Amino acid sequence: MSERTTRGTTDTKPRIRDVAGCFLAGLGATTAALVWAPRAAFSIDGGFEGHARDLSVLFVDLPLIVLGGALVPALAWALTMKWIHRPWVAALAALAALALGVWGLTEWWTPRQHPDPGYGPGI
Repeated sequence: MSERTTRGTTDTKPRIRDVAGCFLAGLGATTAALVWAPRAAFSIDGGFEGHARDLSVLFVDLPLIVLGGALVPALAWALTMKWIHRPWVAALAALAALALGVWGLTEWWTPRQHPDPGYGPGI
């Protein structure tokens, strides 16, 4: 004789929504790392004889960029799902947040791209 409430039955697919949020977080982390890699290549290689090598881009910048890339779309997904309760709107909000985050990354974060002054072409 137990009676079910309608509150428990309205949330039909919570697992799919959780998986979608995790997928968007993984997509964000992957996208951030792929945008980061070509910009950081010179700092990892170091140019001529490794003179300008700066491995802090691996140990500091990469973890922060991947973490931000994962958190931005996941947070946008969670907040949109909490306020609007529409998965497709939440997905659009998460993708828009990821696009804005990647744009901000490319505008703000610029590691060393060229060798120090004085290292021009040879004689």
